[in-house]
Amino acid sequence: MNKISVIIKREYITRVRKKSFIIMTILAPLLMAAIIILPTALMMNQKGDFKKIAVIEDNSDLFRGIIKNTKDAEFVYLENTKVDDLKKTFEKAGYYGILYISPDLVNIPDAVQLISKKQPPIGLLEHIESSLEKEIERQKLQAYNIQNLDEIMKNINTNVNVQTKKIDETGAVTGTSTGIAMALAYILGFLMYMLVFIFGSQVMRGVIEEKTSRVVEVIISSVKPVQLMMGKIVGIALVGLTQFLIWIILTMGTVTVLKTTILKKTDITEISQNMPQNLMSAGQQTSATAQPSSISPELAEFSKMFDNAMSQPWGLIIICFVFYFITGYLLYASVFAAIGSAVDNETETQQFMLPVTIPIIVALMVAMGTMQNPESSLSFWCSLIPLTSPIVMMARIPFGVPYWQIAVSMILMIVTFLVFVWGAAKVYRTGILMYGKKSSWKEIWKWLRYAG
Repeated sequence: MNKISVIIKREYITRVRKKSFIIMTILAPLLMAAIIILPTALMMNQKGDFKKIAVIEDNSDLFRGIIKNTKDAEFVYLENTKVDDLKKTFEKAGYYGILYISPDLVNIPDAVQLISKKQPPIGLLEHIESSLEKEIERQKLQAYNIQNLDEIMKNINTNVNVQTKKIDETGAVTGTSTGIAMALAYILGFLMYMLVFIFGSQVMRGVIEEKTSRVVEVIISSVKPVQLMMGKIVGIALVGLTQFLIWIILTMGTVTVLKTTILKKTDITEISQNMPQNLMSAGQQTSATAQPSSISPELAEFSKMFDNAMSQPWGLIIICFVFYFITGYLLYASVFAAIGSAVDNETETQQFMLPVTIPIIVALMVAMGTMQNPESSLSFWCSLIPLTSPIVMMARIPFGVPYWQIAVSMILMIVTFLVFVWGAAKVYRTGILMYGKKSSWKEIWKWLRYAG
């Protein structure tokens, strides 16, 4: 046992002292935030080329002026112009495309065409479709001869925001947010995938380096091959846990700064009481008792999101993350160590890596689908199957998982990783001293059956 602790200490100290470990430990939370925020920011701020579109109606003016100009597009309504005549010259005339609207659009949904030499962006199509849909609805309602139709439509236009609440067995109710749960599911599932795969690959590379440099021959003169494998696996696992602990401390520090500086009032109830209440009609005035609010709607909304994020079961999330990282890492790292011992260089690992990486990739894909339907049968079974449960279960926990399912999943994980470590140890002790011979799955199966 003392020899294993020496190997663990060596692996741990060697890796945590590397500049790459320090840099990635600090930058990883920033990179994760960038992965989530940057695409959304780019989509919101992305500006395409300005598009001038010629609109032609077939001997009709039912939809004239209906499609309003936007910051990225201008709609020019043409008269006495044939579509066939304009098809050959619209680009020279400075138009991006031709929007042809048939009077039959009222009864035929696809009686409208956008003709262009490029594939139009989805935002442009949605703007055109929504504008025409609203106008067709208005015209159909007018056929019923309803007086003051436009005013009625304006008054009945209503937005509804569903406030989600979660009730526990004691009857306590807490505010929740499906958006926050989806974001957490994505982050936790992707982070588990990255950590298990990256640290597992490090075990394999370390084994290959020691084998090709013949250092392993010197080491196993003092320790057993199984002790060497376990020391390497546990040492790298401690590196991952250290990194995760630092991330938790950095996150808690960020949250503390956020609460004490930006959000001086974190109680959303207190903030809501200071804001005027919206009434059903836009023309009605707020109650005389409502006081003018000094808090911006953006800050109130952000504070609400912050409260919902803090109401998540962080204790359960952290405990489960640590457990599934340790067991999932030990399971896959033992396989990676066995693969590393069976080959002479990293190129030869390709034939063995595919069956190992397929469950990890499938788990990540299921975890992405779990954000939409966490109670699906596929998500349920994949959260119990040990090869996929570390990633899928972490994606399900923010939505609420019965404790019995977590317990069953954990028991299966423990049993499975013990079996995998036992099998990997048998392969490792034989393969680590094999040189100059390409291994195969048949050869590895023989090593597993060796006695002693």
